[in-house]
Amino acid sequence: MTNTDNSQDQPLSNLLTKLKRFFTIKPSSLDDVSMLLKDALVKRLIDKEAQLIAERAIRLGDTTVKEIMIPRVEMVTLTSEEESSTLITRIIESGHSRYPVLGATKNEVRGILLAKDLLTIIDKELENFQLHNFIRDIKIVPETKKADSLLEEFKKDRSHMAVVIDEYGTISGLVTIEDILEELVGEIEDEHDSEDLDDLIQVSEYEYIADATLELSVFEEKFEKDFGDIDAETLAGLFINKLGLLPKVGDKIDLDNMILSITAADKRKVKKIGITIKTNI
Repeated sequence: MTNTDNSQDQPLSNLLTKLKRFFTIKPSSLDDVSMLLKDALVKRLIDKEAQLIAERAIRLGDTTVKEIMIPRVEMVTLTSEEESSTLITRIIESGHSRYPVLGATKNEVRGILLAKDLLTIIDKELENFQLHNFIRDIKIVPETKKADSLLEEFKKDRSHMAVVIDEYGTISGLVTIEDILEELVGEIEDEHDSEDLDDLIQVSEYEYIADATLELSVFEEKFEKDFGDIDAETLAGLFINKLGLLPKVGDKIDLDNMILSITAADKRKVKKIGITIKTNI
């Protein structure tokens, strides 16, 4: 029995010996570490997936939250000034588990609402719902904060979301622990990540986020617009028609009482479009 146990331990012992010898080399830069990982892959000390995760992990210290955050126009937020029925509808339609709560001004952060906290009032009348009774504290971080540092804070505080602000104190987006983990392991799909989600979602009282493939006729009906015989069938097509070229992130068009802006795109196509209703006209 003893001999059998020793034979089973031998492969593990050999692997540990190889790893120990391999990592006696002292890297002086991230590029050196990357080369070590590639060498380890060649020597079959690690597999390809482990190499990719390790390389992403060592680069995480150079990644700022601004690079991975969800931009402001795509945030689904709640405000303390809205009717409770409006808030409940937005929570149900968006299907998220956490919502930043803003104050009377768009850059005043009151805290965060966890959707699960509303289970305690699920059998009660909506008029009994008082948002301020359910607000929890939320972390606020600058755009320049490093992703690896924030991940450590998330783990320490057992929190999952932070509001991101720029140097002027303006809200520029939000970042979640999932956003950081996706930098390590790739995109993580949850039960709400589905191609069947609505093409048009209201994220605040005066803001919407639309899929670029939203049919123009649906947009016209929703916002009481009429583009006549314009040569476009989708919202992305409208953008291309107005600009005369393939839009990029940040491009905007002004449509009288609203502004449309590209929030997500790649070299081949537009993906998401933000819609902001003007309130000062």
